Amino acid sequence: MTFSFVTQLSCSKCSHVYSSDLIHQLCKCGFPLLVDYDLEALAKVLKPKDLLERSHDLWRYHELLPIKRPENVVSLGEGMTPLLPMPKLGADMGISHLYMKDEGMAPTGTFKARGAAVGVSKAKELGVKGLVMPTNGNAGAAWSVFSSRAGIKSVIIMPKDAPAMIRSEVAAANSNLFLVDGLISDAGRIAAKAAADFQLYDVSTLKEPYRIEGKKTMGLEIVEQLGWETPDVIIYPAGGGVGLIAIHKAFKELEKLGWLNSGRMPRFVAVQAEGCAPIVKAWDEKKRESEFWPDSRTVAFGINVPKALGDFLVLQAIYETNGCALAVGDDEILGEQKHIVGKEGAFICPEGAAAFLAARKLRESGWIRENERVVVINTGMGLKYMDNENINLPVLRADEDIASLPVLP
Repeated sequence: MTFSFVTQLSCSKCSHVYSSDLIHQLCKCGFPLLVDYDLEALAKVLKPKDLLERSHDLWRYHELLPIKRPENVVSLGEGMTPLLPMPKLGADMGISHLYMKDEGMAPTGTFKARGAAVGVSKAKELGVKGLVMPTNGNAGAAWSVFSSRAGIKSVIIMPKDAPAMIRSEVAAANSNLFLVDGLISDAGRIAAKAAADFQLYDVSTLKEPYRIEGKKTMGLEIVEQLGWETPDVIIYPAGGGVGLIAIHKAFKELEKLGWLNSGRMPRFVAVQAEGCAPIVKAWDEKKRESEFWPDSRTVAFGINVPKALGDFLVLQAIYETNGCALAVGDDEILGEQKHIVGKEGAFICPEGAAAFLAARKLRESGWIRENERVVVINTGMGLKYMDNENINLPVLRADEDIASLPVLP
């Protein structure tokens, strides 16, 4: 069987077409390229039941991925993360069917492993020897690890305020790590110059077409895990918003394949922090693109993106599915994160907590109805954001009886 049914790259704005066998960055008009597939041909030779005998990772969907030769696949077992029912939290929120797609179980502890696996695999297939990327942290860690596995040199540029554990991940993977006293937008400018000066493949968000294809597999998995039914709502913490764009793309491809038993599209929700909410502001004002958000800041570091290159695609997905966008506060995010650990034992990242907090608020407002099936994307594990200096724990004397402490029932 054909390993991939990829046909071409096409511009998300002007529809200009490019070959998927050559290195391309943005379209000549300056907008992102998307990967196209021959879905009509694929529908004739592949059915959902055929997946049952395949590997339990994202490469089970290889026909819908852009790698043409299996020997170019670079993998660490990424994909097929759990879709966990959250009954206690759902009861607390008044949502009867609440699920978490837990990307904290992925290699490197975040959903970024998906984009890195497919992006690096395609870079290998295209003969790339060195790449550069700006990152808020987790993407840099993932691309560093997969680049190391592929034998590709990587240059990673991130804000100096990125979590220490994530900085250490990048350094440990033998990447060339540079910290910048600024935001990811500043790192992006430096990365673009480095790409030009040193002939590096620029894998900034949506400046290459393949990261989105890896993240698309979250959508494919959600539908498969629900028995090829669609949820009513998908809630996603959006910085660059690639994951939301990707999951929306997955649903559109599944719809064309005829694999959706319910035959309908879920409503997509983009969640941002109040300290950095350009997409929410654009949605509130019924605009198609966002404006740069000055002085952006939030504890949910992964969504601290003041201006996303693909903002128009995020907003398009929201408008097309009758979804919405909303911003939540930092104090509430941290409170929700702690609450979720206590309720469900799930130590999620701040970005994931922001998405769950949005579910709570949307249920309170009536936008989400009680019996709707709601999937929240937790994009990473909470441990990556730990700062031990900010945790106050009781210290026992060696001869102290723990049973006498007032903290126990």
